Amino acid sequence: MPAITFEQSGAFIERFTLPATRSGPLDGLTFAVKDLIDVAGRHTGCGNPTWLATHPPATVSAICVEQLLAAGAECAGKTITDEIAFSLLGENHFYGTPLNPAAPNRVPGGSSSGSASAVACGLVDFALGTDTGGSVRVPASNCGIFGLRPSHGFISVAGVMPLAPSLDCVGFFARDIDTLRRVAEVLLPAEDDSALPPIPATIHIVREAFELADPDVREALAGAIAKLRNTFGGDVRETSLADLCRDQRAADMATWLTIYRVLQGTEMTSCHGTWIDEAQPSFGPAPSAGLTFVKKLDRTRMSETIHLREHYCRRLNGSLGTGDLLCLPSAPTIAPLKNSKAYERTSDYYQRTLSLTAIAGAGRLPQISLPLGHVGGAPIGLSLAAARGADKYLLQIAKRFVE
Repeated sequence: MPAITFEQSGAFIERFTLPATRSGPLDGLTFAVKDLIDVAGRHTGCGNPTWLATHPPATVSAICVEQLLAAGAECAGKTITDEIAFSLLGENHFYGTPLNPAAPNRVPGGSSSGSASAVACGLVDFALGTDTGGSVRVPASNCGIFGLRPSHGFISVAGVMPLAPSLDCVGFFARDIDTLRRVAEVLLPAEDDSALPPIPATIHIVREAFELADPDVREALAGAIAKLRNTFGGDVRETSLADLCRDQRAADMATWLTIYRVLQGTEMTSCHGTWIDEAQPSFGPAPSAGLTFVKKLDRTRMSETIHLREHYCRRLNGSLGTGDLLCLPSAPTIAPLKNSKAYERTSDYYQRTLSLTAIAGAGRLPQISLPLGHVGGAPIGLSLAAARGADKYLLQIAKRFVE
């Protein structure tokens, strides 16, 4: 395939060269930054012209950007995001749709659309994104690359526009597992994994997650599941979320969707409701659909939702704390076609996708999307998730699996 240019990719909203501040483990690597993340002296536009016009340039870079520059990496620019990170598709009404080189007639996925595109197009070695409800995992799956949502709270979000703070994470993309691990060594804290087994005792194939996926997705990932068994032996078995959480309600994927929607919608309104009321910004169809949905949420449900989220978080981490893993599709279907209007929050695509991604969000779990399947020529990812704090262990297991 001929090389893709920056212009052909449509991934960047601003190109510049920001050199490394020191030499380190990322020497020679280039990266891009989602336009939700501050770079000193430059505007963070959050994908929306009104946001750009009503916010001053950043005085300092986000901590995660400074970490990468200090580790030897060079920044190549800022990438397009869905407006205020409020879509899973990657179609920005104002700045366009970055190219998905693995399926050019399909969306790259959002909201970290430009970052996924820049990596998939080979324009940078890795890229920063954010993930609240799948905004790293879904684009990674759609574009056929690696993507990591880390344990919640393990990478600083200082200098990153919040969407829903109890769910927001800084994540990252790469085309290979070794680069992903190099970046993780810089951004993630050290772990004491001495108590964890060299291979998981049990890998739980999450029953409800696979039942939610399209039949052709299940078929496309069957070979990867078989490879899990061949690689690790041990106990690779189908397990219900009801058993993992010791709560029958967890078997209903609508429960996970509700947890996510109440947390995300109410927190987003708390973070940005005043700005939206005062600035009266223009939004494209995708965030407009999200805001319309959010206005219907009952904020009095927040307390019960927080309690249920914490209940499931404790139970999931208890089930995985001995080094066990979850296995689930990264998305229930391949990327939607461009201009398919899949952004409606009541659509089948949105409901199924957010139900899947809500599991790691509720559990504060690290999750990695691995490019291991294809449906009709379009990529689909298989995900592994570990207990909170076992990010580097997860990456170690993922490397052994894909190589």
